[in-house]
Amino acid sequence: MQNKQVFTGYLISKIAAFDFEKFYTKKNRIFLHLIMWFSFSILLFLSYVLAYQLSYFNALIFTFRMTTVNAMVFYLFFYLFLPKIISGSGSRIFLFLLITFLICIFLWIAVTYCFSIVYHALGFEILTGELKGAIQKSAEQTFGQALSVRRMISQCFIIISILSPFFFVKILFEISRLYNRTLKIQSQKADLEIQNINIEKQFLTAQLNPHFLFNTLNNLYGLSIKKDDSAPEVILNLSDIMSYTLYESNHEKVALGKELEFLKNYIELERMRYSDDKNIQFHFPDDKVLFGYFIPPLLTFTFIENAFKYGLKSNGEHFLILDIKIENDELYFYLENDKEKDLQEKEFGGIGIVNASKRLQLLYPDKHQLKIENFETKFKVALRIDLKN
Repeated sequence: MQNKQVFTGYLISKIAAFDFEKFYTKKNRIFLHLIMWFSFSILLFLSYVLAYQLSYFNALIFTFRMTTVNAMVFYLFFYLFLPKIISGSGSRIFLFLLITFLICIFLWIAVTYCFSIVYHALGFEILTGELKGAIQKSAEQTFGQALSVRRMISQCFIIISILSPFFFVKILFEISRLYNRTLKIQSQKADLEIQNINIEKQFLTAQLNPHFLFNTLNNLYGLSIKKDDSAPEVILNLSDIMSYTLYESNHEKVALGKELEFLKNYIELERMRYSDDKNIQFHFPDDKVLFGYFIPPLLTFTFIENAFKYGLKSNGEHFLILDIKIENDELYFYLENDKEKDLQEKEFGGIGIVNASKRLQLLYPDKHQLKIENFETKFKVALRIDLKN
């Protein structure tokens, strides 16, 4: 029993590790389909030659006809009809499948009949064997006779038996792909949970580190000595930041308004450390456009923290520009800052940028675009996230 569980676990891990999407590229799909139809044609050709004793030429034209008809029905069903059927409501799927099945049988017989007419017009005919005169007999039928209800019923089982191997292979492959994707999603969820825990720990122990708090308290002390009216606002900002990191950052998602308010507070506190000649600009969307949107906490914080950590220190122009906006249910995040020329790429951002990129990939697969540009004297981050559920 234990050996069976070990084997099952090993097999599942191998299936999950296999990258279907990387393997099943457009080029590979075309190649596999060509192999499938070529194999079918070879078997069909041998069947006509050996079982029906047709000449090579007659076997070839019959093979061409049968392969063409089957391929047409196969691709119409799986790539035209089925996607539309699946996208419909559940109660109508069975009815649509039945109608599609009848249409496929109709097309199969109709195209076969058209081939017979063309072959007869070209003078092709079978002169010996079990199929003697088959082309002429088929071509001399009227359209109504060839596609009568009785004939469709009689041909139904033949069509099913011919097409069933292709349908079986396609369905089996799609089930395997779906199972592989399910295993990967489960694995990614587990990785994401672990990573979220690590991110929370990293944030509490490193991001809002004692150095940040020390600078903030120093600034607050200076404001208190000068009896500056902004001191209460600084205290409130710091309180909001600590509250957010302690009580909100462990949630799966938070209101987008809360996340942006946290970023505003952080930027305001960081900006106190710099003189007025530093070009620090930031723009946030109005609160009214944020209603109803949710986002994982601290998703973009690493980029902003990174900009303050490494930016505004170069010998040239000092600037930090942040622009966040909402358009068509999408979040646009743009950040640009200066950096020192001699700062090594591996020193800039480090593991924080890598983790932020991985987190986006796990949380928003195929629903985000992240572009990071590291120039000689500046650093840019452009991020777009689809916020639709």
